[in-house]
Amino acid sequence: MYSGLQSTCLAALAAQALAAPSLTWKRQSTNSTLLTDLNVISQYWGQVSPYRDNDDSYFGVDDVGLPDGCQVEQVHSLQRHAQRFPTSSFDDGVNDENFAAKVYNFTSTANANASFTGPLTFLNTYLYQMSESYLTGPGAVTEFTAGQTFWNRYGRTLFNATLGQVQYNATYQNLTARPKPVLRTTSQSRIENSQINWALGFFGPSFYTTPQPGLESFANGSLFDVVIIPEGGTENNTLAAYDSCYEYDLQSGDLGDLDLFFQYVPLYIGAATARMNQYAPAGFTFNDNDTYAMQSICAYENAYIGMSDFCGLFTEDEWMAFEQTLDIEYYYDYAFGSPTGRAQGLGYQQELLARLTNQYITSSNSSVNSSITDNAQDFPLGRPFYADFTHDDIIVSVLTSMSVDYFREHPNLQQYPPDPARHFQLSHLTPFGARLITEVIGCSSPAPAAVHNHRTYYYPTQYGYDPSNAPNKFIRMRLNNGILPLDTIRGGYCEGRTDGLCAMDDFLASQWEAEKLANYQFACFANYTIVDPTNGADYDGTVSNATDGIVVSPGEITAEYLDSL
Repeated sequence: MYSGLQSTCLAALAAQALAAPSLTWKRQSTNSTLLTDLNVISQYWGQVSPYRDNDDSYFGVDDVGLPDGCQVEQVHSLQRHAQRFPTSSFDDGVNDENFAAKVYNFTSTANANASFTGPLTFLNTYLYQMSESYLTGPGAVTEFTAGQTFWNRYGRTLFNATLGQVQYNATYQNLTARPKPVLRTTSQSRIENSQINWALGFFGPSFYTTPQPGLESFANGSLFDVVIIPEGGTENNTLAAYDSCYEYDLQSGDLGDLDLFFQYVPLYIGAATARMNQYAPAGFTFNDNDTYAMQSICAYENAYIGMSDFCGLFTEDEWMAFEQTLDIEYYYDYAFGSPTGRAQGLGYQQELLARLTNQYITSSNSSVNSSITDNAQDFPLGRPFYADFTHDDIIVSVLTSMSVDYFREHPNLQQYPPDPARHFQLSHLTPFGARLITEVIGCSSPAPAAVHNHRTYYYPTQYGYDPSNAPNKFIRMRLNNGILPLDTIRGGYCEGRTDGLCAMDDFLASQWEAEKLANYQFACFANYTIVDPTNGADYDGTVSNATDGIVVSPGEITAEYLDSL
């Protein structure tokens, strides 16, 4: 996600990168065999990877079963949009389009008789077919599946489903109407369309027992309400929080991209570029940016049409490094490596706490839009579930703002191949269709015994849960199904359990403390300059007057100043 201001500034940097000489990479891949198994290749596409569930224990939680006498009573879902076209970022869609234009301009003019050979023969007739930013058909399918999966995992028990019930029912068993769920989305096309397709999966009007060919229940608005929060200006929006954090637009949103393009791509891709040039005709030379674009186009064409001739051209080490570039981008743009990482996640964190404590938010000190959070219509309290539709970077920033230190381990800017066991891997954090789930669990015991193995709950009371005798509330969080190690939240509030559960009071205390660390006003609006943007600094997600490596000048950054640029 980039503003027009960023795109203009970064275009010049991209041009420099195209002309820059390749650095010597640390180590050529020991595996020179080209990887052709798309099921393996697609695991190395970072945030543009297809959705896969993490194992329950992927993030290191040992005991993954729900204890006896416990049940999930409320669920909060922060749902990413699914497969889309490339963005207009200089190191993403713009680089891909530049490479495609370079090939087309060569093959369609005076060089028509000069041919690419070997595995690149397809480039002789290649045409780039992608648009920018919009949700694709596979993306719609991913979101539909996400909604249907949410029903199966949570809706059945939250709403005490009847025998064979495969989707939400808008009425209770006595035929009185339920309060309508409220789904929230930003106004961006791919986010709204993700919400639509998720709703089709969860509410199920396309697979009712008695079919509705016209989708009457879905079309007349009787199943749910939607709150659409504007995105794209400088308004407050917790689901696109960079809009109202002006220093992100000016500089902090560039840090990871600069590291990606100027440090890590030249570090690893030289051997692949040399390999491509073996099959290039006279007069055409691949540079490192071209080769990187070929990896990117492989991922995006699969997100669009499910296939691509670019995918079988790289080794496994090169694909691992491709994902590392994306990990670097997001860690330093949105996570602990960003001066505004915490600030960008703070708003949703505050909304989550408000819902957990049944409080409206009537004034804002963050990206929260308090005109939306101060009323029951837009921000209802005490509902069985909440579903908010957002971007990948917001999920990363929320984890940062919450101080889940498991993810503080930064990507190594000098290591090739990268460590396969590193914690911050976007293919597991924010693939297309990613979801961060917060479960509120009621238990009869204040210290329920952990259960090692996963349990499927076929009905709410299966393992001794009694809703009238569950006064002890716990929080458990899942990221793409993997249970998060809440015991790594800074401060130690959630330590002591092996199953990822944290007592509600302890969780709330941990988050009140984490809130303070964002330093929102300074991080987003102070007039500071980052002296060395590509130094790989760990800012712990925020900055202050005492932060090393920044120069603070008088005044604040305003929306008017941004507009003037």
